[in-house]
Amino acid sequence: MSGGQRQERAQRLYVGGEWVEPAGGYYEVVNPADESVVGLAPEASRAQVEEAARAAAEAFGPWSRTRPEERAAILDRAADVIQREFEPWAELARAETGAPTGIARGMQVGVGVARFRRYAKGALEPVERGLPPQVTEAGPMGAASVLGALEVRQPVGVVTCITSYNNPWANPAGKVAPALAMGNTVVVKPAPQDPLSVFKMAGALAEAGLPPGVVNVVSGQAVEVGEAAVDSPYVDMVSFTGSTGVGQRIAEVCGRSMKRQLMELGGKGAAVVFGDADLDAAVMGIGTTFSFYSGQICTAPTRVIVHRSVYAELVEKLTGYLAFMKVGDPAVRGTVVGPVISAAHRDRVESYVELGRKEGARIAFGGERPVVGEGDRKGKGFYVAPTLLVDCTADMRVVREEIFGPVVVVVPFDGGEDEAVALADDSDYGLISYVWSGDAARAFRVARRLRAGGVGVNTIGRNMEAPFGGFKRSGVGRDVGSYALHAYSEVQSIVWAG
Repeated sequence: MSGGQRQERAQRLYVGGEWVEPAGGYYEVVNPADESVVGLAPEASRAQVEEAARAAAEAFGPWSRTRPEERAAILDRAADVIQREFEPWAELARAETGAPTGIARGMQVGVGVARFRRYAKGALEPVERGLPPQVTEAGPMGAASVLGALEVRQPVGVVTCITSYNNPWANPAGKVAPALAMGNTVVVKPAPQDPLSVFKMAGALAEAGLPPGVVNVVSGQAVEVGEAAVDSPYVDMVSFTGSTGVGQRIAEVCGRSMKRQLMELGGKGAAVVFGDADLDAAVMGIGTTFSFYSGQICTAPTRVIVHRSVYAELVEKLTGYLAFMKVGDPAVRGTVVGPVISAAHRDRVESYVELGRKEGARIAFGGERPVVGEGDRKGKGFYVAPTLLVDCTADMRVVREEIFGPVVVVVPFDGGEDEAVALADDSDYGLISYVWSGDAARAFRVARRLRAGGVGVNTIGRNMEAPFGGFKRSGVGRDVGSYALHAYSEVQSIVWAG
């Protein structure tokens, strides 16, 4: 690549409404499918992150006082811009993430548009709620009176949004849009593997008329970029999606100055399958672990807990399902499973598969690295074979730890609901679990007992107005729907004597 080509493909930072040259130069964003260079991302310095946070702090006062209708109009116009650029931006998302075309279009850029539309409406939701008046008798505090009260939702201030690499549209949009709708200002620190799409989102907001400083985007591979976005004194809240380990470190820093937090962390979703379940439906749901982001999603049903009476049949059906999953270039029609995000992550996933074998699990399908591509591209890319580990036990590391790849483990149980619930809850995680049963009463009874932020009953579908978040080490707080608006607000009470 010549110097001119490099400069043309170089993305600058977005700080205070300006596109700014990065102090740390640029680094290459690599296509996980063929290891080609997608573009050059900017490497911010700590000082530039601090500048972004300062710009957000300066913009907060005026932006927080804008009329809700104005905020709504800007979010709607931004959605219009994204929709206009849908095709090229979906191609960019596919190149950055390795997601198959349908996922890049429908679940990445498409969801980004939908979330901007949703929170354009959300900006108009009431932020005040009257409480019942309270009659007080005369006493040491004064004469008898009737005290009115009002609950008011106020914006938090400057929000740092640190986003995950598995979806550079839906995840940032799910943070930025509700934060803006509530009147906050934002510093976005995207994942270093696929930040270019997030800069496109910032460009859409700028074109939509968002005032300078309300949204800022700073990226970089260095740890200090994320650290600066968290520990800046200008930042009032941190919204993070990523691993539990990183989330814990962020929470420790936030605790020093009592910054508000919203944490969506790891998961090891339990899929409880009873003997009376529709096994075909269960296989379709569990199979999404292999196809959806190549298992790089914390909500995946990766840990199957199945009754012994249907264990062999379920394993057989899952194995048959896997046989029809095409692994390959995400740009090629018919591809179901694309690559994982990087060579390092591929190696990590493969090491877990080998660990499972050493722990005594049986590899019912997969376990070998697929060779994808033709000609000079043959063997390129970071592909992992969809893998099914069976005959597992609850104490195995592959059962207990988040693999974050296209790997499903299967654990049989012999007893009833109590044993199934105990196995499902025997985890540090508690994000989303699943129950499959032909007995609706039992399915809902078990769902209520599970220590998880969400439970799918005979489905992997999600209601996008339902609260989303985790129990235990899977996170803190809830978002999605109106819950996201609440997450990016503080509750103030105003009391008066009537």
